[in-house]
Amino acid sequence: MNISQASKATGLPAKTIRYYEEIGLIQPMRSANGYRTFTDTSLHQLNFLARARALGFSIDHCRSLLALWEDRDRASADVRRIALKHLNEIEKKISDLTEMRDTLGELVRTCDGDGRPDCPILNSLSATSFS
Repeated sequence: MNISQASKATGLPAKTIRYYEEIGLIQPMRSANGYRTFTDTSLHQLNFLARARALGFSIDHCRSLLALWEDRDRASADVRRIALKHLNEIEKKISDLTEMRDTLGELVRTCDGDGRPDCPILNSLSATSFS
């Protein structure tokens, strides 16, 4: 299977597949004419990477997870450790976004949005201290 077929089969752009090859995440075979040849194993790897990236795993985490997936003697604790670290990072981002939403929501509620120049949103943004 060539790269355009692999792209269609996995839903990944050919550019992404080339990038994954460039950084060593995948190593498709090369035919005599130099074209990439993707096997079922390659497609499984690409689908794995697509799903991991869709869950927000970094490239480094994807590299580790892919290595663990391919290692049949792995300990599931190693996989769990990576996933738990990522989950904690997501929860921190959610907390930060919730705080941002609440702060911005309060600023919007306190702004009359009328024709007067006084604006609590701009006053808050121009404040010199951060909290």
